Amino acid sequence: MPTYEKILLKKMEQPGYTGTLPEYLAAGGYEAVRSVLGKVPPAEVIERVKRSGLRGRGGAGFPTGLKWGFVPKDAGVPKYLLCNADESEPGTFKDRQLIERDPHQLLEGMILAAYAIGCHHSYIYVRGELVYGATVLARALAEARAEGFIGKNPLGSGYDLEITLHRGAGAYICGEETALIESLEGKKGLPRIRPPFPAVKGLYQCPTVVNNVETLCNLPHILTRGPDWYASIGTEKSKGTRIFSVSGHVNKPGNYELPLTVTLRELLTENAGGVSGGRALKAVIPGGCSAPVLTPQHLDVGMDFESLAAAGSMGGSGGVIVMAEGSCMVKVGEVVARFFHHESCGQCTQCREGTAWLHKVLARIERGGGRREDLALLLDVCDNMIGKTICVLSDAAALPVASYVRYFRDEFEAHVRERRCPLAA
Repeated sequence: MPTYEKILLKKMEQPGYTGTLPEYLAAGGYEAVRSVLGKVPPAEVIERVKRSGLRGRGGAGFPTGLKWGFVPKDAGVPKYLLCNADESEPGTFKDRQLIERDPHQLLEGMILAAYAIGCHHSYIYVRGELVYGATVLARALAEARAEGFIGKNPLGSGYDLEITLHRGAGAYICGEETALIESLEGKKGLPRIRPPFPAVKGLYQCPTVVNNVETLCNLPHILTRGPDWYASIGTEKSKGTRIFSVSGHVNKPGNYELPLTVTLRELLTENAGGVSGGRALKAVIPGGCSAPVLTPQHLDVGMDFESLAAAGSMGGSGGVIVMAEGSCMVKVGEVVARFFHHESCGQCTQCREGTAWLHKVLARIERGGGRREDLALLLDVCDNMIGKTICVLSDAAALPVASYVRYFRDEFEAHVRERRCPLAA
């Protein structure tokens, strides 16, 4: 066994680790599997998840039960469930904590989802950098298999399921579900043109469902407590709770699981302890760095999918990045653009060239070499990137930059006019 794996396994023996099977069983774990497998028809499981109103927590917020319902009932070929654990969106670290601290909750959710869609071989695609998380998952899989929750005829249900752990190689684009499928097949992680959608032709051209870690972790609770219980939490269209990863200039950064009725103000002041250093709030990215920025005028916006969309942003991955007064938004734009330029797969011209142009122009402005026409150029490049590519990475790069220029144009103009950052000491 490699030395680093021995170190990680030793880490799991330290006080405070809560991911073991005995601890999970003592907390009521796998009760949903016991009550569902072989006892509740798969179609009824799908119907319960639909009634709960659960929506994907990976970014798009698509209704989970509806997504499952697209899988053909009698396809005549294998069906696959893929757990998207390739959490790579800057500012987002919720799935990592779920994996490292409660891996059996994820495995139970996967068993339930696989049973619902008729899948007999499921995969966890975990981000390559999550070495400790992958080690935790490998141990949890061994525990669940030894206890009879995974494998041939678990719990005498007459249903077989195998789960395979697959580590990615650190490509942000593989968080996009079709690029993830391509990578899992051993090919370069390039997004596919759709249709056909994965539910019809996904992994190995077979019906496939791709669900995010947090999405799957909701399932044991929905199927134990009932869909009506879950639907009673949140808003009319955004049900349940959500884990918000709060970072940046706050007194108490961390993961906060809250009902989707929470507002941005409540999240930042009552949970994250307010802006650090007693400074005023300048900007908030509410859903990972691919989400357009919000400002103090948006503090009372709800953190549900619809309210954030109405405010001109999105819930995305739930990564909330807080910036206090004194933060340079041109520098923020340059850093974000640099990331997307580096992570673009290059398949689409608009994204390959557009991300390069955005970073080039923003870096020029940041260095003090900006021109008056650069702001119009930035917005023109953004316009040519949005909605014109195979996947949404191009949009994810352009929408934030356009929002920085929209809300902080004076700051961009000052950089150009003074040929330096006016916020620099």
